[in-house]
Amino acid sequence: MRFIAGFDEVGKGALAGPLTIGLAVIGDDEALDGLRDSKRMSAKKREAMFEPIQNWVVDWAIGQASNVECDELGMEAAQRLATTRAWDGLPTFRQDMIAEVLVDGPWDFFGGATCVVGGDDKVQAISAASVLAKVTRDRLMVDYAEVYPEYGFERHKGYGSPQHLAAIDAHGACSIHRISWSTFQ
Repeated sequence: MRFIAGFDEVGKGALAGPLTIGLAVIGDDEALDGLRDSKRMSAKKREAMFEPIQNWVVDWAIGQASNVECDELGMEAAQRLATTRAWDGLPTFRQDMIAEVLVDGPWDFFGGATCVVGGDDKVQAISAASVLAKVTRDRLMVDYAEVYPEYGFERHKGYGSPQHLAAIDAHGACSIHRISWSTFQ
């Protein structure tokens, strides 16, 4: 069997929280019914798919770059850092057994990967990485909502919704905001 690794990112455009990279390793002849791009699934469906994906993939990992790292490094370097953390974080699978590495989008943030525009809805390994990353980051943002209830992170997950922007106007930035973004300048 040939093994494929798929990467996808979540949170790149958020105003708060980490940039999160999902990595999923699958056999190239495997498929999981109902798996697709996390953005095309409801939050309830993503949550329902999370455990089946974990059980289906050969291995998986999450890498993150904190809001501070996003600010200090810039998004391109932060994305590469989170990708490296995911790759280095594969818990059980030997990286040298992976025949092909695929990334979602037009930019090879891994280095040596094949870019697949729209890959999160075309390639099962990338779709799995997409859901794993999205659910992991969303859960983290819900946890942050308990620490910073005035921002409503449980609703918008740190993205620039009108409610989030109003909360920033009212309360300023908290410790998980990306203060280098124009919203805070």
